[in-house]
Amino acid sequence: MKARVLSIAGSAAQGSAGIQADLKTFQERDVYGMAAITAIVANNSKTNKGIFIHDKQMVKAQYDAALEHVGVDAVKTGMLFSAELIKEIASWLKDCPAHAIVVDPVMIGKMGSQLLADNAIEMLKEKLIPLATIITPNLHEAARLLNKEDAISSIEAMEQAAKELHEMGADYILIKGGALKDQAVDVLYDGNSLTYFRKPRIDTIHTSGAGCTYSSAIAAELAKGKSVEEAVGIAKDFVHAAIKHALSYGRGIGSTDHAALRNYGLD
Repeated sequence: MKARVLSIAGSAAQGSAGIQADLKTFQERDVYGMAAITAIVANNSKTNKGIFIHDKQMVKAQYDAALEHVGVDAVKTGMLFSAELIKEIASWLKDCPAHAIVVDPVMIGKMGSQLLADNAIEMLKEKLIPLATIITPNLHEAARLLNKEDAISSIEAMEQAAKELHEMGADYILIKGGALKDQAVDVLYDGNSLTYFRKPRIDTIHTSGAGCTYSSAIAAELAKGKSVEEAVGIAKDFVHAAIKHALSYGRGIGSTDHAALRNYGLD
């Protein structure tokens, strides 16, 4: 039977991020994708139409429908926005039959939208992160989770941040270094050892959906039974190709191409 993955995240109308990116990634990674939508994001790089938050009953109904009819092997969380919803989702995931939970602590979108309320960060740390198989913050998100005023701007700082974040209870910490100036290095920490995932830096602004795509690819591989280290390595190749062959429609920040690895390989 094909592995099953549920994404609990926001819908991004322009198609590059959020649930749309997650489902495209699940399809490319050959798992059965499902969605519980937390919000409708009607923003893009040129305009801000608004963010419309779903109430917890609406999200829970979607969650229950997916699990009751299909079942689940892995869950990925993305944009959750509110402290109330994070608390609710954490209570559901305590009894979830999935064998892997991937938490992408989405805070700010590529278009500048605030996707996590300021008062929700502590709830994320207290209730959801301890349930995670792996969390996947970028440099900004890692600093916010650790209440650091200074930016994380070196591999050494990433290593230290990963160790500090591990104390919050997740099994693995993956800090994404895409915003480093001179290289694209991600640091994985399991509580004992550090593993590094390196790719050449791509000079492009067209990276909308990269974080969602990366975490969803990890969730897909974990659902199929890969180890965390294997899942991150496969996902790194997948998102690197997606960024390298990003799609630009001439209107600001373009989207990662989720079919890039299939179409172009690891060129």
